[in-house]
Amino acid sequence: MGTLTGSIELKTGALAMDFETLPDNPYFLLTPGPLSTTKTVKAAMLRDWCTWDDDYNSIVQDIRDRLVRLATCEQGYTSVLMQGSGTFSVEATIGTAVPRGGKLLVIANGAYGQRIAQIARYLEIELVLHDSGEVDGPDAARIEEALDSDSAITTVAVVHCETTTGMLNPIHEIGRIVKGHDRTYIVDAMSSFGGYVMDMADIGADFLISSANKCIQGVPGFGFVVAGREVLESCKGNARSLSLDLFDQWEKMEQGHGKWRYTSPTHVVRAFSQALQELDDEGGIAVRAGRYAENHSVLVDGMSRLGFRTLIDDNMQSHIITSFHNPAHTGYEFKKFYNLLKEKGFVIYPGKVSVADCFRVGNIGHVFPADIHALIEAVRASMYWEADAPKSVDSE
Repeated sequence: MGTLTGSIELKTGALAMDFETLPDNPYFLLTPGPLSTTKTVKAAMLRDWCTWDDDYNSIVQDIRDRLVRLATCEQGYTSVLMQGSGTFSVEATIGTAVPRGGKLLVIANGAYGQRIAQIARYLEIELVLHDSGEVDGPDAARIEEALDSDSAITTVAVVHCETTTGMLNPIHEIGRIVKGHDRTYIVDAMSSFGGYVMDMADIGADFLISSANKCIQGVPGFGFVVAGREVLESCKGNARSLSLDLFDQWEKMEQGHGKWRYTSPTHVVRAFSQALQELDDEGGIAVRAGRYAENHSVLVDGMSRLGFRTLIDDNMQSHIITSFHNPAHTGYEFKKFYNLLKEKGFVIYPGKVSVADCFRVGNIGHVFPADIHALIEAVRASMYWEADAPKSVDSE
């Protein structure tokens, strides 16, 4: 299993710990987040921090700077952290980036694109929804036509990796269309940031959103937004919420050198700082993305040998999370299959698709190809509905 080896010590002020004494997690979280983290990330939460103290706020500022460098090589960008799950940061961005009286075009092909539309409805933002269905990609010509014909549309939002299925949307192509019409472009990169090499300046994204507990491999508790500085500065007074005012949160962090407006998740922030360091130690996003891609490849190959079929066409499939059709067998029950895998040390994810019965397996987190090979063997041993299930899934 993909665990840290050797005697590793983390020294943070008065904290010194031998990680060999920490128990292993009882199972891998093969989900799109929360996900499996290292012992060093978890142990970073063992110290308490004061939100007013310069030691803590310097960590926040370092995180903000690192996030910008990960998001783009260009100048003129900044970042802001926001308490809560990733959806809090999505709602903060939608509620702040769309101007009063503005109109939002949402490009959706799954539950998380639909959630952006739902946020817009709650905030009473005028909405145009392009829903291409859960297993099809967006229609570029339709987006072009909408922006050509409706000058009231001020803002366009799309999910990069739609974790409903694992579909990867063409954010570069969409960005060229959006910026060609001089509209604001929001990319929900919740499940992909840190797991794909990307430059938001090249994409054309004005706002890029993600969360601590995704491909950076931190723990849940806050999300973050990387934004063009000038675009964010123009958003003052737009927010429809006090606590989710992205501009005000950013302005206070700028003025207070890392100080949050309201109580911040200090332990989670420190864990995220450790996770960013471990991303660097691994070799950066390109190396981590390569590991995730290999995890996905091993998973699909092994599952196909056992008779499982993927839901999404290869040309639209991400390496973040992979959906498989449920076995077409009257004796199959997902919950029973899930529990058998959990007993063997693997937690997977139920399906979230209305047009197909399926389940999902995450390829991200502190998980390595050897762990995926072990998962495949656990799947083989858990196929209770198949009396003649393959006795081995070794590569040919």
